[in-house]
Amino acid sequence: MIQTPLLLAIDQGTTSSRAILFDSAGNALHVAQQEFTQHYPHDGWVEHDPQDIWSSTLAVTQEVLSQTQGTLASIGITNQRETTVVWDRASGEPIYNAIVWQDRRTADTCERLREAGHEVEVNARTGLLLDPYFCATKIAWILDHVEGARQSAEKGDLAFGTVDTFLLWRLTGGKVHATDATNASRTSLFNIHQQNWDETLLTLFNIPVSLLPQVKDSAADFGTTDTAVLGQSIAVGALVGDQQAALVGQACLAPGMLKSTYGTGCFAILNTGSEALASHHRLLTTIAYRLEGVATYALEGSIFVAGASVQWLRDELGLVDSANETATLAAGLDSNEGVYLVPAFTGLGAPYWNPHARGTLLGMTRATTPAHIARATLEAACYQSAELLGAMAEDSGQSPALLRIDGGMARNDWLAQFLADISDTLVERPALLETTALGAARLAGLQSGVFSSLDELGGLWRVERTFTPQMDESQRQALLNTWRRAVASAVLFAQPQD
Repeated sequence: MIQTPLLLAIDQGTTSSRAILFDSAGNALHVAQQEFTQHYPHDGWVEHDPQDIWSSTLAVTQEVLSQTQGTLASIGITNQRETTVVWDRASGEPIYNAIVWQDRRTADTCERLREAGHEVEVNARTGLLLDPYFCATKIAWILDHVEGARQSAEKGDLAFGTVDTFLLWRLTGGKVHATDATNASRTSLFNIHQQNWDETLLTLFNIPVSLLPQVKDSAADFGTTDTAVLGQSIAVGALVGDQQAALVGQACLAPGMLKSTYGTGCFAILNTGSEALASHHRLLTTIAYRLEGVATYALEGSIFVAGASVQWLRDELGLVDSANETATLAAGLDSNEGVYLVPAFTGLGAPYWNPHARGTLLGMTRATTPAHIARATLEAACYQSAELLGAMAEDSGQSPALLRIDGGMARNDWLAQFLADISDTLVERPALLETTALGAARLAGLQSGVFSSLDELGGLWRVERTFTPQMDESQRQALLNTWRRAVASAVLFAQPQD
């Protein structure tokens, strides 16, 4: 007998859209997933067709709803962050493709702003750095490159949203234009201390305020679905960026707790509580979640390519038929034999923030095999994570006692053990790896009264397996030192020639 009430999570990711139905205990009852096309029109450009985002989301949501029996209490939406959509308010039609978070087209704009001395102020107000990763320069690019767009925006005819906002607009039949504080905090336009759209930043990036959505708590009343869209009216009780959703799903709800998600990219987030801790290592200060008007803050390290590099092995190089093969190939070697991959396919994220760097494979010989490249790919995600954890420890003044991991790559036992070894940190993998969707569902449950408090959510988390560091310190440092040389080589190669 299915237990009620039920919670529906819409998890709109970079490469696929998913809908998962949860019961109040966190059991996934029904799952539907649909991939969609990635577009790469130029070097460093990454786009999605917003209609693909919408149609895939609608299809998986309808599929799960068709199998739902019982009382559906609320919907929670979690999304790929920073991906930018601008659409016409009257027709609801996007005026350009969605510019994806990985996109690097505004790197030169960010560099000009940095050279003009604006990064210090942007960082002080938003916790972010000047980088094409974030929304502001993407919005400006669309307004400046789509004919008539800036004039329409100035008249209030256009709407901007991250993917959560776009989906909410469509689900409510255009009645609600809103986002939550976590997504707003990734735009470079939101003051994370004052909790509002910042006039100084709007002027700096030349963005009309009329474009922007209302900013609400992560668990809030976001309206109800239009019956013409889903056939029924369902409350939308949560919007939350995917990495913050995973933080909630991993029950990292107290200061000092840390999670890392290994999906298309890799994102480590350290809960810092009520303190918006400034980083001295170019990590991001961001909003972990906002409830009842009170923001909880976090430090975040963003790695642009993690699982995407495994997809590259499979789809572009044909070295593996499935992601699962990488663990077997890596385990078949006694060492990496000096082969390193720097997966800077769309630049380097924290702590380097170099949008010009590109993927680099080093240390190959005639004896190099697909196994070496597969192992180097997995190791790269772990080296980058170790760097992030080290930076977080220095910024916060304490080394995390443990790291909770999730995402598709976290299923890989070899990767999880190497991560524990190279970071010298206890690694915990939860019983349910779908923590992003789970976090969105649980925030929606908090809004609808299914759960009474964050403490209750924390008590529901369960560990599946723990990975304990086994590598000696000399080997760890030797590997990390060589990794840093590899990164330096990739950065040097990307420098423009005179």
